[in-house]
Amino acid sequence: MKRYFLSLIPFIIGLVCMVAYNIIGCEVVPDGTLVEPFFLIPMSYLFFAIGIIGLAVNTVSLFLKSKKC
Repeated sequence: MKRYFLSLIPFIIGLVCMVAYNIIGCEVVPDGTLVEPFFLIPMSYLFFAIGIIGLAVNTVSLFLKSKKC
């Protein structure tokens, strides 16, 4: 169970990035430029990908351990 918890952490961080992006929002400043925290979107995708890879590695590792016994 502890191994799956470590794979859950990147999913939580990715979700926090998405929520933070929506809470912060975007605005157009008086000179006409758009100000938004765009960096949070790719960061959330990156953390989701890391979580999926970690989950896959843990699942394969658990499967291989059960086959050896």
